[in-house]
Amino acid sequence: MTSKDEGWDAQWDDSGFRDAIQSTLLDFVRSRAEWLDRLGPDAQRLVEHARISVAGGKRFRAAFCWWGHHAVAEPDDPAALLRACASLELLHASALVHDDYMDASDVRRGRPATHRAFEQVHRSHGWTTGPEQYGASAAILLGDLLLSWSDELLRTCGLPAGRVLDALGYFDLTRSEVVTGQFLDVSAQARGEADVETAMTVLRYKSAKYSIERPLHIGAALAGASPETIAQLSRFGLPLGEAFQLRDDLLGVFGDPALTGKPAGDDLIEGKRTVLVSLALDALPAADAKVLDTSLGTALDPEQVEHLCTLIDESGARAHVETVISQLTGRSLAALAAAEISDRARAVLAGLAADATQRAV
Repeated sequence: MTSKDEGWDAQWDDSGFRDAIQSTLLDFVRSRAEWLDRLGPDAQRLVEHARISVAGGKRFRAAFCWWGHHAVAEPDDPAALLRACASLELLHASALVHDDYMDASDVRRGRPATHRAFEQVHRSHGWTTGPEQYGASAAILLGDLLLSWSDELLRTCGLPAGRVLDALGYFDLTRSEVVTGQFLDVSAQARGEADVETAMTVLRYKSAKYSIERPLHIGAALAGASPETIAQLSRFGLPLGEAFQLRDDLLGVFGDPALTGKPAGDDLIEGKRTVLVSLALDALPAADAKVLDTSLGTALDPEQVEHLCTLIDESGARAHVETVISQLTGRSLAALAAAEISDRARAVLAGLAADATQRAV
């Protein structure tokens, strides 16, 4: 495969790119299933849920990795670069499987979350041990398998070994940041409190860096980028990643379930102490703040969710977050304009920035 053969690359068709990433992921899972399937129906079930876990999604991480490379140089081996980019989607799939279990989420992209799906497998077979424990174990192990595969796919992508080694340094850092950021989030929820600064730290390390900044770094490292170029990409990618996650926080409360694939007010039901929630708690009158604070992480009916959404909206927190998203995006685009990268990459990255921060899903 050459770049010229792929119309989605020559004209940058993001849907074509997503299809190419999906095909790459399914090919990889299929290659691993050749021996795993021989271990019997339990292993086959695990592989099937691996396929489900890598299906769909916006593929922002893969796209920013792809254009991080193009920012520095055109790829000599686009198929190998696709495999490297797809490794980030395996990392993302792993994080989502674990995150859904830790947040006790029921749904992911309109399907039962992994732990819930395996609970149902247990119940349908009438097995003797607890279905909840079985579902938890399955989710932990599937997430671990996907994490292992993400490393394997990047290491074996086929690009020059020296550059893959450089990219693996950023990949290792990414995984450490995600795990630590997730633990900071779990800890904030366990305490039942998080100020805006703490919430921003969680946002930065749990999501913002690994969603945009680090994928750019990995792609650029695979192209042989200098430290100066890496720093320029950080000035673009980090504020954009923060804006991206702030948009996600808004969608977690105010998003349309038909588009997000998750229940209305899902972040409120899960008790997430996001920047949005922290701002609302700071701004609301004491009585309303207590209602919001004590309602987080409880089983809320639709009327209660609607009431909490109204409180957050009336507190000014929603408008404040929209303003911060605009400010962060503006800072990011200014850094992109000043970066010494290819003009084609600059144009596409600007479009991806808009997609990441203005989305409804």
